[in-house]
Amino acid sequence: MRYFIELSYNGKAYHGWQNQPNAISVQEVIEKALSTILKNDIAIIGAGRTDAGVHASQMFAHFDYKGSFELNDLVYKLNSYLPKDIAVITIFEVKHETHARFYAESRTYHYKVSTSKNVFDYDFAYQVQLPLNVDAMNQACKILFKYKDFQCFSKTNTDVKTYNCDIKEAFWTKNSNQLIFTITADRFLRNMVRAVVGTMINIGLGKLKPEDLHRIISSKDRGEAGFSVPAHGLYLVEIIYPDSIRIN
Repeated sequence: MRYFIELSYNGKAYHGWQNQPNAISVQEVIEKALSTILKNDIAIIGAGRTDAGVHASQMFAHFDYKGSFELNDLVYKLNSYLPKDIAVITIFEVKHETHARFYAESRTYHYKVSTSKNVFDYDFAYQVQLPLNVDAMNQACKILFKYKDFQCFSKTNTDVKTYNCDIKEAFWTKNSNQLIFTITADRFLRNMVRAVVGTMINIGLGKLKPEDLHRIISSKDRGEAGFSVPAHGLYLVEIIYPDSIRIN
């Protein structure tokens, strides 16, 4: 049987989602918990590869298991076993061919920017205390929809076959002393969201104009785009799958 596990995690203590040879990852911790509880070597495959320090309020992964267990009981046992910064939300059975990464229709990220010094979100939002022109940043967001190739926002030397992404939404909202950037796409390149946000902040600070984004994207050059904002302000918040993947 193939199962999906829905979870959330605070990424501060982890070197990203994916297993690393010399660093702790979210994937490693969950695999160890599942293997211990189910008394089998369990490997999981996640919907994506969040970088070191990135958080997720919704992540999915799949695993295969031949035995039987009660779903709610396994959720309870996992949450009792896992550290306080990883939480299992639910587990459900899916059709056997369903793949957590390749069947995802869209992913949504939030990036949080604190516009005043705040001791309570210091580790969970990027601090920018200079005035930001949010209208200009939202003008720049509209330009993103005109393009598909976002190589300028990708880390170099990646193994992707294409730099094309279908961005479905991108906008900034202000909530008290915090700005939140929301972006949804079918897929994202490595470091893409953090590079987009860094470029948007340069626009908000007046270092770039919104229309400069045309030149930056067309260049396909990472050096033309803005800086990469820190990982601790980035959150994977939603992954959408077709309803047809579920059994029962």
